Amino acid sequence: MAFMKVGWVYHDDFLRHDTGEDHIEGPQRLSRIVNALKAGGLLERMQPIAFERAAGEAVARVHEPAYMSVVEMACEQGFAFVGSQETHICQESYVVALLGVGGVLAACDAVMAQQVRSAFCAVRPPGHHAERDLAKGFCLFNNVAIAAAHLLAVHGLQRVAIVDLDVHHGNGTQHIFEDRDDVLYTSIHEIPGSMGFPGTGWETETGVGSGEGFTLNVCMPPGSGDAEYHAAFEQQIIPALERYGPQFLLLSTGFDAAYDERISKLNLTDAGFEWMTRQLTGVAKRCCGGRLVSVLEGGYDLPTVGQNAAAHVRVLIDAVDD
Repeated sequence: MAFMKVGWVYHDDFLRHDTGEDHIEGPQRLSRIVNALKAGGLLERMQPIAFERAAGEAVARVHEPAYMSVVEMACEQGFAFVGSQETHICQESYVVALLGVGGVLAACDAVMAQQVRSAFCAVRPPGHHAERDLAKGFCLFNNVAIAAAHLLAVHGLQRVAIVDLDVHHGNGTQHIFEDRDDVLYTSIHEIPGSMGFPGTGWETETGVGSGEGFTLNVCMPPGSGDAEYHAAFEQQIIPALERYGPQFLLLSTGFDAAYDERISKLNLTDAGFEWMTRQLTGVAKRCCGGRLVSVLEGGYDLPTVGQNAAAHVRVLIDAVDD
């Protein structure tokens, strides 16, 4: 399968989700990523994936239909935010969010059909804070959670693993799957007591009921950087993934644990993101034939978000040629 490429999901319409001039989750994040991938000669080595807005049925596998209607109404009526005050919206945010979900689902379908080996989805708004019935933390619909539910329901998989690299804990993703054993949710993030938001993701949170033991939270103290992440991956994350033996690996890829991000106190470098990606592509190769889809979450420092994304994508491309 060495001829297959890494899939690429992006659309200029993602820039139409207008969060306001001073909001850190702005369209310029994607512009920086696209420009960095172009400048590094990476886009020409990737396979664009065609996609449309996700159908309501796909979103409703994760989100309450009434919640979906509230988001749609709030956008149509021109509300400034929905769910929580940091979750800014505009009139086009609902359809843009559906388009982002559609892109992620199309990437999963393309990987399952062996049209691409893996994929990177540069979508917005991000998703991992969105609960079943609540918008939170810049997120409207939980892209990765919807993708996991799609892989289970449509493609008949029995074990999907999600690894969340964002500096914030993915409260929405954890809560959606915490009582299930067909999704392993693993998150490495700044310790909640330091981070404040969202206040979840303590290491004692390991799942409930039949999902007990299928949630792994790895909390990083302020000041942690590449060396501390290496140890966490080698001692906790990689062993947990290999014990589980996923049939598909989804990444909530946030770049906001970088050393120059003003919203965090962690110190990852682009080499750190590159190293983590290499470990995860290795797990995907050993466990599930390389099947991996990476979905953008956070990353707000404009000078370096593109650099970190390029480091991540470069490893995805190199892994196809291994």
